[in-house]
Amino acid sequence: MAGKNAFKTIIHQLHLWLGLTSGIVIFIVAITGCIFTFHDELKDVFYDYRFVPQQDSAFIAPSFLLKKANDFQPDFEASMVVYNGGSRPATVSMTKDGSDFLLNFNPYTGELIKKVNLDTEFFTIIEELHMYLLLPQEIGKQIVGMATVIFVILVLSGIILWWPKKVKYLKQRLSVKWSARWRRINYDWHNVTGFYTAIIALILAITGLAFIYEPVHDSFYSVANFGERHESDFFIPAIKDPAGNEEYQQHAMDLAFQQTIALKPESGMYFVWKQDGTSPIISGAYPKSLHFDHQSNYQFHPKTGELLYQSNYHTKSTGLKLQEMTYGLHSGQYFRLPGKIITFLASLFIAVLPITGFYIWYGRKFKSPKRNPKISKKA
Repeated sequence: MAGKNAFKTIIHQLHLWLGLTSGIVIFIVAITGCIFTFHDELKDVFYDYRFVPQQDSAFIAPSFLLKKANDFQPDFEASMVVYNGGSRPATVSMTKDGSDFLLNFNPYTGELIKKVNLDTEFFTIIEELHMYLLLPQEIGKQIVGMATVIFVILVLSGIILWWPKKVKYLKQRLSVKWSARWRRINYDWHNVTGFYTAIIALILAITGLAFIYEPVHDSFYSVANFGERHESDFFIPAIKDPAGNEEYQQHAMDLAFQQTIALKPESGMYFVWKQDGTSPIISGAYPKSLHFDHQSNYQFHPKTGELLYQSNYHTKSTGLKLQEMTYGLHSGQYFRLPGKIITFLASLFIAVLPITGFYIWYGRKFKSPKRNPKISKKA
């Protein structure tokens, strides 16, 4: 018994000091993740440029949109066009004078609808605060990564501390005693929300680490495939007779996009990416607009536009599917509206944990001395 108590004491000290040192970062990452969960829905409410009248006609060629984008910034070559659906603008990302812009075009006419400065756009700032704390990427990413690793330890150690000694105490550990004083309510709230959100919190943390550390991302592939490597997942064709000039590449890009639509006409979103004259043109098709899962990908010759390789979603290995659904799992988007609601609430509760945890520590360390119930009489 003494050994068990000593173990819990060590776990308690570990949980306490790791929580105090990482609490601010965990709060910022969690609350920004909470806000960002419904960013697409909120943008649709506040940004009218995100919609265009749907037409019964073909999308304009990607080479046309890239040319217009490159005219906007001649010394920077845009290479990817995203067609976000029949009722949404096509987009091209650009950098100009050190600032990042998102150019929104009418996908039928090529008219520039809106130029968005991503450096000042609210949800982009929230996203970068979530990922880098608005610090230089290499610095901010490591701080967030270390805080996330600590958070995983906090969740696991918190479960150990929460676990009741006897089954009869389980009901007490699963509820908040609302009739108690605020310190007891705060203590119960910290324990109860920590337990109920533990599984979701671990999923959010581990999938978040996959965006920071490549070995974590690679482990998804290895674990889901039981260590087996599927060569078809990594196919890179040898380019014979590479593209000779820009005109060839533009023509090939348009052919690649046309073939992608023909192969996946029912898709809700497409992208086409022109790399260089010696690398294949990459395209992708997604079933639903603004949902980045269940994608099919294709590779084309950069000069002729000939289809070199196709990787439809149903032919991909389990490991590759898991890697590609990382964003959907992290954001809750993979499970559509119920997933987003769960992620929103879990992120909100996670953001509160450092606050309630701090007050538990503060209340114990600086609690007022108990009053003596006996009142001495004056002589």
